[in-house]
Amino acid sequence: MLTADLAISFQRGDNVHPRRMEPDETSLQIAEDLIGIFAEQLHRRRSELDAELNEYVGTGTDYRILRGLIKLLLDACEFETGGVIEPGELRQQLFLKAREHHPVTPAIRQQLIAELAVERMVEPGTISDGLYADLSDNQRLISFEAPTPAGLITQYNLAQAQALLYRCVELRLTIVPQEAAGYRQLFAALKRYNLIHTIKGNTATGYLVTVSGPVSLFHRSMKYGVRMAVFLPALLQCKGWRLRAEIEGKRGKAFYELSSEQQTLLPRDEFTWMESLNQSETLEKFLTAWARLQSEWQAAISNEVIDLGGTAFVPDVVLETANGRKVFVEFFGFWTPRYLQDRLAEFERSNFRNFILLVSEELLGSREAPANLPPNVVSYKTSPDVKAVLAAIEFMT
Repeated sequence: MLTADLAISFQRGDNVHPRRMEPDETSLQIAEDLIGIFAEQLHRRRSELDAELNEYVGTGTDYRILRGLIKLLLDACEFETGGVIEPGELRQQLFLKAREHHPVTPAIRQQLIAELAVERMVEPGTISDGLYADLSDNQRLISFEAPTPAGLITQYNLAQAQALLYRCVELRLTIVPQEAAGYRQLFAALKRYNLIHTIKGNTATGYLVTVSGPVSLFHRSMKYGVRMAVFLPALLQCKGWRLRAEIEGKRGKAFYELSSEQQTLLPRDEFTWMESLNQSETLEKFLTAWARLQSEWQAAISNEVIDLGGTAFVPDVVLETANGRKVFVEFFGFWTPRYLQDRLAEFERSNFRNFILLVSEELLGSREAPANLPPNVVSYKTSPDVKAVLAAIEFMT
């Protein structure tokens, strides 16, 4: 993705639009040139790559566009610290030797390097090259997953739209009536990226989903903003929706609008709603730990969308006994005490009680945590305590 300083957008009236590159002859040639520079620098130092890129970019008016393309290409790179010996260890040994010589002249420095090379049974050049091999400039480009020129432009257009959401106050999704699988896919994308959201409606009439933006949070807004941006490619995989995002702009409030019918943004293949992120890893750990309990409650991934009378409950796990008793478990993403209380009130109004909410202390989007949590809300730091969940179920039932 792009960093905020490389984001380019323009406003017309109340609507804001991300910068878009057309795949014309000029743009395709620029993309091809940049991809070629990266490919030619494979196995070379990063400083050499940077020098080539700086020469290409120059001081032209397209500086931010070119730097944006370069950022996306850097995301496709893997750099490695060179040298066969840990650089920090080498520096420590050489500096200890240098304490006995003052001042350290170039001749003495070479002498010390030669002595250290004998001790380490390597060539002096290996010591010289390895002393600062961990610095960014000295890292080597060991792999580069090159896109096509057209693919790079597609990535750029998507990344500019994503960058708008760093400044999102609130995002509203109108979801048209569709099959349950379509609802489930979209709700799963929201949950996968841990976004704070409320759901109004039902399966027959469709849903209005309101997502809190990073600008509306007081804590960890940068981390949250990245999650909201990464959600956009996942949303593009879904059908039957309209998006209206309120964006904090230089001239005040503006809106970014998009729908599933649009053809201007295309999702990258690797950004699918099924992509593994923290929440799915937490879910996997939970299921593994639950299996070790050997409880009468058997755990399985839930595929249900439960109507709560004007809103929806999309649990992640269903716990069920042999006689058919069920408890549904939801992993909260980012949350605030107010959001949690509103959610609990929805369950109360619908008289739905067989649920457990798991809230992560690391994803608390407020400076203050609630003083007391009800029995069916279990907090955790890194991974949920399955014994605490079982205890909560036993208390409830």
